[in-house]
Amino acid sequence: EDANSRILVTADGGFRRGKPTGLKNLANEAMKRSPTIEVCITVKRTGEECYMENDRDFWYHDLMSMPLACTDCATEEMDAEDPLYILYTSGTTGKPKGLVHTHGGYAVFTATTFKYVFDIKPEDRFWCAADPGWVTGHSYMIYGPLINGATVMMYEGAPNHPYPNRWWQMIEKYGINILYTSPTAIRGLMRFGSSWADRHNLSSLRLLGSVGEPI
Repeated sequence: EDANSRILVTADGGFRRGKPTGLKNLANEAMKRSPTIEVCITVKRTGEECYMENDRDFWYHDLMSMPLACTDCATEEMDAEDPLYILYTSGTTGKPKGLVHTHGGYAVFTATTFKYVFDIKPEDRFWCAADPGWVTGHSYMIYGPLINGATVMMYEGAPNHPYPNRWWQMIEKYGINILYTSPTAIRGLMRFGSSWADRHNLSSLRLLGSVGEPI
């Protein structure tokens, strides 16, 4: 609505604690307040039933099966000051405020801070355990690591599902070297006790980054 967007890309849903979420239905409600939307492209992820409006909503797989569809996408050159995205504040201090970041400044900042703050090495496997809807996740799950060509782990779901050792299990399984998370997340896992972490080999970790609040 604020960006006067013409196209929305979404999915029918995702999974949270093993259960599908009705993302497309939420998008339908949002589009009622966004009269500028002309096209909504939906990725079929969960297979859950959702409302699709004629001449506006299209399934991604249907579009990609058309003869004119192509997986190639030419790079669009942008000015450094062109808007990159709008991300909203949490609303803890009032109504959420939309913040506009530009291509040049944001890319340089996230790439530089990622490289030097985390002392990133070519062989590192980096995990930012944050939501991409939060600026930390947006910056250090996506832009910073990928601009540097780093290996990033992403996962979907809650940190304690199906069991409280999910984080430690993934660190061991994928050999994570750097974990970037928040004190709130760590406190949430501490209530389950240390036995869940103790059963895993976490020797691959060489750096733990903390963000968002004092430890």
